[in-house]
Amino acid sequence: MRILILSDLESPHTTKWVKSLAELNYSIGIFSIHNVTKSIPYINSKNIKIYNGKISSKLKDKSENNLIKLNYLKMFKYLKLVIDEFKPDIVHSHYATSYGLLGALTGFHPYIISAWGTDVYSFPNKSFFHQLIFKYNLSKSDSILSTSKAMRDELTKYTSRKIIVTPFGININKFKPEIVKSIFSKDDFVIGIIKTLEKNYGIEFLIKAFKKVKNNSPLKSLKLMITGKGSQELFLKNLVSDLKIVEDVVFTGYIEPDLVPDYLNMLDVTVFPSIEESFGVAVLEASACARPVIVTNVGGLPEVVENGKTGFIIEKENSDAIALALEKFISNPELKFELGINGRQKVIQEYNWDDSIKQMISVYEQIIINN
Repeated sequence: MRILILSDLESPHTTKWVKSLAELNYSIGIFSIHNVTKSIPYINSKNIKIYNGKISSKLKDKSENNLIKLNYLKMFKYLKLVIDEFKPDIVHSHYATSYGLLGALTGFHPYIISAWGTDVYSFPNKSFFHQLIFKYNLSKSDSILSTSKAMRDELTKYTSRKIIVTPFGININKFKPEIVKSIFSKDDFVIGIIKTLEKNYGIEFLIKAFKKVKNNSPLKSLKLMITGKGSQELFLKNLVSDLKIVEDVVFTGYIEPDLVPDYLNMLDVTVFPSIEESFGVAVLEASACARPVIVTNVGGLPEVVENGKTGFIIEKENSDAIALALEKFISNPELKFELGINGRQKVIQEYNWDDSIKQMISVYEQIIINN
């Protein structure tokens, strides 16, 4: 089977899908509208062909610089040339808007769209015109996939078509509890989050909650680790300074995806105070490392956390609720371990990456049969 995936080359989610499918000897083409700014881990795989700034020998008449300057609406002609060269059995867009529109414009079938999050929750709400584009993209697909039930329900506002839930699973052999070399003292109780530093992830409420917990537990060595980069970095650092907790908060900056399990294993509790969230991959990664989680009641997060069993579900934008949940773990170490172990078992049973790949292959095989 030859599968042409339309997606951002540098996305870690794209990397996981592509590498796993290629390892099973599927022939994968990747079409990306973004220029590559860092090393791509699957660049030399014999089963993967990449189409972006560097174009194939059959397309030399297209200038790389001109391609980069064109917006994605104009790039569908180039995509059609790629389709002619790669000759896919399936075209699969990983994003329902930009790549979803490109795939829809080609008129290729069978065609699959995977919704990721902001493409569903934000794009169609911008204007009536945006909503028309979104509905058009969905109407041209032969199959629509969603990573969560919550996002599936949101999609039903724009299409009457059946939507298949294909959870983004976790590599349980990579994300697992283990002893790592920590940047913290063994006596520290470490609270943390690994997420892009953007407003929709509500990290300011975690910082305010941490301040409250510090005030309520003055004799305990509490630390907060914030891992990631984003547009709110300076704002969050200023907030930490204003609250006078600089010595107890560590901003690690961006870390490579391969290091995420190590950093999760430095934590005692993970907190994801999102204001908006489509699924919750980062939450499942923490659970797979047997770290109890605190999440807000938004999007797909309640699907991946069992309240009181694998973590706590609280209302969004509520630092008091975060603080109360944290204090339960701080005062009861046994609860921390119990919920952490339960969380890993949930991931193994419901969100194993091997099962996710099998499900995706089943979708591919069924769509080939139906077309």
